[in-house]
Amino acid sequence: MPRNDIQKQGRILMLPVDCIEPSPYQARTAFDEPEIAALAVSILQNGLLQPISVRRVGLHKYQLVAGERRLRACRLAKLDKVPAILADYDDSESAALGLLENLQRSQLDPFDTARGIKEVIRLWGCTQAEAARRLGLSQPALANKLRLLTLTPEQQQLCTASHLSERHARAALRLPEGRRTAALEKMARDKMSVRQADRLVDQMLATPNGPSPCRRTIPMVRDVRFFVNTLQHAVDLMTQKGIAATTRCDKHDGCLEYIVRIPVSSDGTAGKVETGAKEEEGEFEVKV
Repeated sequence: MPRNDIQKQGRILMLPVDCIEPSPYQARTAFDEPEIAALAVSILQNGLLQPISVRRVGLHKYQLVAGERRLRACRLAKLDKVPAILADYDDSESAALGLLENLQRSQLDPFDTARGIKEVIRLWGCTQAEAARRLGLSQPALANKLRLLTLTPEQQQLCTASHLSERHARAALRLPEGRRTAALEKMARDKMSVRQADRLVDQMLATPNGPSPCRRTIPMVRDVRFFVNTLQHAVDLMTQKGIAATTRCDKHDGCLEYIVRIPVSSDGTAGKVETGAKEEEGEFEVKV
């Protein structure tokens, strides 16, 4: 750090907004725009009460360490300069401080938190136990947060979009990987509490080979024509999607035999459909 920067370290400087770049270690990926807009109005009326923190990365260039929301609000308020504390941090310290600020203010969703923790562990090159101590977390709590990343990106997005909590996600982690999405969808659709989510997972674990709680079943109907029309409608939808499905309907011994033939690829997956019907080499047979 240049000598004049050493003398200024820890002091509050007025820095041009355009000279400050965002932190590459920002753990938070989603920002509440109305909240930032409200903060911008407050800054215009009262000024920025808490300076941001930056580090020098070049001649007249600075990188944000902490205060992403405040910097965004200042930009929205069209301020030319912002108060900033200049500090001499390396990459690992910068990432850790940005993460700690968000953790202390509970501003991260659980998956952003887990990704942030994973990144500082990589930068620090330390064990989970050491990271937990430095972040002020218990080791089990840190391990539980990191386990959330074993959910697929789609499952993580489902949790975030449906406002499911960390404990909802951890409940789903008790299930085999193939059953987690169904459980999370039901938790979201039924707006389950954490206790209800735990009970759902207990029920699913008690019936490992049972139907998914989210699988829709087709009720039996007395009007056979309605049933056949429903099947034909499904076949029509497949043909509209480019699947060359065919049907045949015959009567034998007082029974209506309705056969749907669906071509499948060599790996057996292209035309695969989940039904309650008999499946044999691409032929789905339904007898009514």
